[in-house]
Amino acid sequence: MRFGLIFLVLLFALFGAAFGALNGQPIDLDLYFATITLAKGGALLGALLLGWLLGGILVFFSLVIPLRARLRRAERARRERRGAADAAADPTPADVVRQ
Repeated sequence: MRFGLIFLVLLFALFGAAFGALNGQPIDLDLYFATITLAKGGALLGALLLGWLLGGILVFFSLVIPLRARLRRAERARRERRGAADAAADPTPADVVRQ
């Protein structure tokens, strides 16, 4: 599994380097307050990486954190139900004395 992951990362890095080399023309990015000159391939790969990171952050905060909270609440409720069932099923010493 680890070998396959390393292979995929190296393969995509190779494709990214080739893409950047084939699209080496300089372009100007006007950010209103500054102008940046970048290679076309680098700008496209940077935008792809930025979109990937922002998408991951969005999924983490909108799905993962609420699902973890829901799982914690369900686990806490399960433990409480289990504790109540155990307390009802096992006689306590006071119950044994009364019988």
